[in-house]
Amino acid sequence: MSQTSPFAPSSTAPFRRSPGAVMRLARMGSSHPTRLSFLRQLLRRLQTEQWTFDRPVWNLDARGVGQAVYRMSGPERCYSLVVFSHDLPDEQRSDRVIATAWDATFTLFDGTPTPEDLQRLSTQVPLQEAGRVSSRELSLSRANRSVRLFNQVVEALAQGRQPDAAQLEATGYLMRTTAVYGNGKFGAADRGLLADRPELKAPFQAELLSVWLTRSFSIDLVEHLAASRGGARATRLAPELKRLLGVGNSTGLGMAPFLIRHPVLIHRWMAARESALAQVRAQPALLPGTREAFLQALEAAQENARLWHSEHPLQTVKIQELLEGLTALEHYVRNSWDPQVPHPWDALWRWGEAHLPLEAQEALLALLLEPHGALVDPWGEEMDADEEQAFCLQGKMPVQALRDLLHEHYGWALEIDYTNPQHSARFWYVSEEKLEPRLGERYEEPGAEREQPLDVGRQAAALNEELRQWSEGEPVATLLLARPHLRSIVRRVQLTAAYPFAEVHDNLIAADLLPIDLLRCKLAFFGATRFDPRSDRWVRISLFQNCPYPEDLPQAERL
Repeated sequence: MSQTSPFAPSSTAPFRRSPGAVMRLARMGSSHPTRLSFLRQLLRRLQTEQWTFDRPVWNLDARGVGQAVYRMSGPERCYSLVVFSHDLPDEQRSDRVIATAWDATFTLFDGTPTPEDLQRLSTQVPLQEAGRVSSRELSLSRANRSVRLFNQVVEALAQGRQPDAAQLEATGYLMRTTAVYGNGKFGAADRGLLADRPELKAPFQAELLSVWLTRSFSIDLVEHLAASRGGARATRLAPELKRLLGVGNSTGLGMAPFLIRHPVLIHRWMAARESALAQVRAQPALLPGTREAFLQALEAAQENARLWHSEHPLQTVKIQELLEGLTALEHYVRNSWDPQVPHPWDALWRWGEAHLPLEAQEALLALLLEPHGALVDPWGEEMDADEEQAFCLQGKMPVQALRDLLHEHYGWALEIDYTNPQHSARFWYVSEEKLEPRLGERYEEPGAEREQPLDVGRQAAALNEELRQWSEGEPVATLLLARPHLRSIVRRVQLTAAYPFAEVHDNLIAADLLPIDLLRCKLAFFGATRFDPRSDRWVRISLFQNCPYPEDLPQAERL
């Protein structure tokens, strides 16, 4: 595993965006999925390596209650999604993390489960957080039906007719997950046990495989229920309609701190994407077929934007900006862009920076990567990280060198007056009830004494004040012996020398903080679409919409 900072060759340096431009919340909150998204990486590998799919267990009764197993088999190993389907009364259905019952519960099993494994899992998986799985399990998840659409689809199929395509497009899923746990939670296998497996090398591959197979289960379930109700009259969902459906997801503040707590990993995500963009921009001329592929991707992006709806006022504005921006982009490409100029993709990018809103600029980034798989896809190998290798402090570093790094990479933080209540209005804490991250109002609510150390900008400013009192040649080790509470921020500052995209360049405790910007950025790397905020703190998305199903993968276009 490469642990050098993933940057394109130095020849692409003039085409790279700076961390100061990329790591601002407004831009991060306009991120779009790209061909480097973890979802796309998963499907490409499964397709390239010719993984096969089967469903060795299907034991569901007429109410849809029972067990099922979905299996993907590859060159060396296989993985099985174990499903427990339940008959949940409507009044018990909730997307909140405090829910205790769901329409279906799942675990991704390492290998093929035996009857004894299924018996063991049947006593634990439906309990979710209250249960415990083992290192043979790689993820733990649950999902609820999108009740109105789910029932409409079952009823239509039971009567022998297809459901309304417009309704399928508007919702985009039959079931939505409310949590997908992995990486050692509740007894599941720790990431370190799987790191040497190529198919799980990219981030979150086990969790996304679980969600992808959950999508298949949602289709199988509606068809099963339709057949139970309609008998011989029932029909199956048409392939073109199945393609419109993904898996929904409801995600809240619990995801936001991840971007702050994993600075090396986030750097590698960002640097890989930015290096891929720089390589595309650095191309001296268009490669054959890339203009046509770009226009095809642009057309698909426009169609997706037209189908993207949200009731959140901020997102409504951003969707409108996206639609208008993509229209302007298409007009420019077809009528004004000269693909014969040196570095034509860079010329197009610079036009976009000058004329498009942030939402459309970040969509343009995704569009530029799309026709350049040979250049872009290898960067997926640079998006994991062994964070322990970068954990050690550099005690011999002189205070002046630390001060220089601080001013180079945290200038944005040193300009803020944190004594102003507007700049320190929020505090992050962990709820006592569910041990989930939450955001409090510092001057309106109790609990600030339990604040989590996510106020990186304020910590940087405090370190800057402390360094004024130390001579420039003094080693950092001496500073930390006297001020051990500064260890965390000193480590972060030292990391930025090798990992400049490690830090969000905004105040994470400000009154105007929008946590959904953090959520949007991470979810875009997952490959999520239909980003639909329900407040500034939680969001609904769709995963795998318009992607092939496991049985379709061998015949699907190159992903």
